[in-house]
Amino acid sequence: MGFIKEGEKCIFETEAAWSDAKGNKMLCLETGDWRTSRPVVIQKKCNACGICVSFCPPQCMVDDGDYYKANLKFCKGCGVCATECPKKAITMEPEGGFSE
Repeated sequence: MGFIKEGEKCIFETEAAWSDAKGNKMLCLETGDWRTSRPVVIQKKCNACGICVSFCPPQCMVDDGDYYKANLKFCKGCGVCATECPKKAITMEPEGGFSE
């Protein structure tokens, strides 16, 4: 995961911040540019239980009110969210330019 120092442009939508060993505030950089598939939430099936959030390695699933969606700036396309969703409300779709 990449980081930038506080004071530079933060591109993490929720402005979540961490500190390094010296106490300097660090912010998360976009990391989702290389994925081959992306999660698509089927809104009618999603009950906003948050299990996808709990299992998502980069924590890119965000609450959109009535359901969750992936912040594609950070999504790696690993599919853990789709695998763990008890309602099967998340499918993995090929990213543009890729096909299965």
